[in-house]
Amino acid sequence: MRIQVRRTGGFAGIERHAEVDTSGRPDAEEWQALAEQAVAAGRGTPPIGVPDGFSYQITVDDRTVYAADPRLTEEQRRLITRVLKEGA
Repeated sequence: MRIQVRRTGGFAGIERHAEVDTSGRPDAEEWQALAEQAVAAGRGTPPIGVPDGFSYQITVDDRTVYAADPRLTEEQRRLITRVLKEGA
């Protein structure tokens, strides 16, 4: 499973992108469960965020959804944090 996160917005407006490929990872099932929950709660179009807040594009394999602060689900927040931390 390939998980991509693109973060835009924020005070400085700096875009950040990261990707994790779960193939062959010992924790692949955990990533898959988290990604499925995060995508299920996403929107098909970018939501209106708050001033200086972050907006996110989450792509899992070929499905893309959108989310924005401060209305992220706990699963979206966890997935975004993990991908941005571990992704290259």
